[in-house]
Amino acid sequence: MSNTNTTTEKPLAGGEWLIKESDQIFIPEDFNEEQVMVRDMCLQFLAADVIPIIERIDKAEPGLMPSLMVKAGEQGLLGASIPEAFGGLGKDFITSTLVNEGLGGGFSFSVAIAAHTGIGTLPILYFGTEEQKKKYIPKLATGEWKGAYGLTEPNSGSDALGAKTSAILSPDGKYYQLNGQKCWITNGGFADVYTVFAKVDGDKFTAFIIERGMEGFTQGPEEHKMGIKGSSTVQLYFQDCKVPVENVLGEIGRGHVIAFNILNIGRLKLCAAALGAAKYAMDISINYAITREQFKTSISNFGAIKHKLADMAIRTWVAESGLYRTAKWIEDKEAELLAKGKPFNESLLGAAEEYAIECAMLKVEGSEVLDFVVDEGVQIHGGNGFSDEYPISRAYRDSRINRIYEGTNEINRLLTVDMVLKRAMKGQLDLMGPAMAVAKELTSIPEFGSDDDSAFATEKKAVQNLKKAILMVAGAAVQKFMMKLSDEQEILMHIADMAILTFHAESALLRVIKMNNGDDSIQANMMRVYLTDAVDAVNKAGKDAINSFATGDEQRMMLLGLKRFTKMQPFNLKQARRKIADALIGSGKYNY
Repeated sequence: MSNTNTTTEKPLAGGEWLIKESDQIFIPEDFNEEQVMVRDMCLQFLAADVIPIIERIDKAEPGLMPSLMVKAGEQGLLGASIPEAFGGLGKDFITSTLVNEGLGGGFSFSVAIAAHTGIGTLPILYFGTEEQKKKYIPKLATGEWKGAYGLTEPNSGSDALGAKTSAILSPDGKYYQLNGQKCWITNGGFADVYTVFAKVDGDKFTAFIIERGMEGFTQGPEEHKMGIKGSSTVQLYFQDCKVPVENVLGEIGRGHVIAFNILNIGRLKLCAAALGAAKYAMDISINYAITREQFKTSISNFGAIKHKLADMAIRTWVAESGLYRTAKWIEDKEAELLAKGKPFNESLLGAAEEYAIECAMLKVEGSEVLDFVVDEGVQIHGGNGFSDEYPISRAYRDSRINRIYEGTNEINRLLTVDMVLKRAMKGQLDLMGPAMAVAKELTSIPEFGSDDDSAFATEKKAVQNLKKAILMVAGAAVQKFMMKLSDEQEILMHIADMAILTFHAESALLRVIKMNNGDDSIQANMMRVYLTDAVDAVNKAGKDAINSFATGDEQRMMLLGLKRFTKMQPFNLKQARRKIADALIGSGKYNY
């Protein structure tokens, strides 16, 4: 199988999917042999080394998590995205994303690994000096040293730049004195190296590399949490903590560049890990449904259970379609920037920044899909799902944090629309032309029928119309509120929901077309169920947005337009879901 798209069509820029048509997509069916092997190795590691001792991990047995991370490091699982020059494997972005997915079903272990390989390592790898990289990265790549990241404070969560931790240069100019505290620090209790943010001279937001044992640096006790109980979470305290000037990371006053760029990658990788967890939760739910009997038959024979299993699979498969579509865009953009002579760190960060809109959407979708899957998993288990004896109970508790960290889902929804509008204002995205075309279409006679007789022509038209609905609502909201639109968070979140649904519906459609395995394949049925539901959901979100700001003739015109843009041919959803569920039950696991 090939790891490249055969088309020479230029990849879409970030956000451009909203206004341009493209059939170019990378799909999981394109993984090459090595990538499949890497994913399987991750799954085997979980099955052999993590799941059997998950109770011990959740009890935070001293030394257990760090020893597991060393073991993962010995297999190369910590260094997938680190260049070979620094002791890593130097793998492509798709492969490193697959590592996050493959290890995503490991509960608290997955959190520790993701924090270490992401926010614990990447700031130094991408922003460190040669000396800093040579000192820290090889040891982080093997797991000899563990990484953590200190951004959040008791009074600054989503408002990261509101941090109060201060850094003052010593009179001799040799070190900074840090004072303040950080909270919710994953891996904080055992990490050796921390990227910590503080304000130099009260206003210059700056990153520092802190090492365990530095004078004036202490950690608080482990937090008692609702879920991910085996993940170390502590507060960090700095009391006249002496940090050598050579431990400044990046430029003074440019810490926000580090924080926000690392978050773009982290959001996509969180989606990957959430999908790995969703697939694990699906497997145990399918298996339970098959073996559990009520009324003298397996509960997997009941329509209500089939409905749940099908929806769990559909949402997982669709989210995966959006994830690897975006991961390939980032990988291709990174290669383009490298070819232009950019260093590797600027290339990947630039690529992730280009697709920051999609990364924010993926974070929302991945975390909410996982929450949906584990919630339905508990329901399928019935009373047993509420018992700690069954792993679905842990999956349910551990899932909830994903909608909060890496930027809350509310923040990511607001960012999605904000970034699109900012790019339009800078001339990077031509939203005005398409939005005006849609406005003109509202006053014209609707088209009936279509010249397109290709496969899935109806579905293609439906996706195009969903994009028109977004442009109509967003365009009218911008005209109405102008620069004050940022105060209308409810409207922005409705528009974000419309965008997230449409992006994923299109990703699923393009995946089905590329797979070319038949009009009535399981995947085609999954895509159609999702698209049918997405059309209804876009209609609801669009209606709620329009009714929030439009009145009179404008409101009537837009509601009619929305109705026109959210039409879908009748489709037997029950029959499609039963077909999907029967395939899952027949295989005894999620295998798409």
